[in-house]
Amino acid sequence: MTELEMRAATPDELPLVEKLLTGAGAWLASLGSDQWQFPPRRERLLDSMSRGECFIAFRDGEPVGTLTVDGQADPEFWQLADKPDAALYVHRMAIARDVAGQAVGARMLDWAEAHAAVAGKSRLRLDAWKTNPALHRYYLKQGFVLVRTVDLPHRQSGALFERSVRP
Repeated sequence: MTELEMRAATPDELPLVEKLLTGAGAWLASLGSDQWQFPPRRERLLDSMSRGECFIAFRDGEPVGTLTVDGQADPEFWQLADKPDAALYVHRMAIARDVAGQAVGARMLDWAEAHAAVAGKSRLRLDAWKTNPALHRYYLKQGFVLVRTVDLPHRQSGALFERSVRP
């Protein structure tokens, strides 16, 4: 597989990031999942773009994925005992369906881990939809461990995963 180029998304690329996210949502719906069955929150995406935390993956010049990587631990999920400042957090990771099964997500996660290492963090973390066991298996296969599941009635996400950052 050709190498991925990861770079920060710019505000004028908002439609591209939204297309990747809504494409993932449509695919999940086709599988019967209720995950991501809402339009992406534009203000949240633009905010992460303005901070340089929303990224697009390109392969051979074509966009193939997106994710946000930041230091913002969700306080409803990550407790003080988890040392939230020791990690970077992956949010809104989506892969274009035409590259599914080609390790694009794995390479994006490896890139995020390297990004965390450069930032001096010891962990890469994410929270996943509680009712998506296939996604849980995917993250386990990518070297993450399930820390715990937080079951809040107002949140669909809450399966907390992390993996150690290799120096």
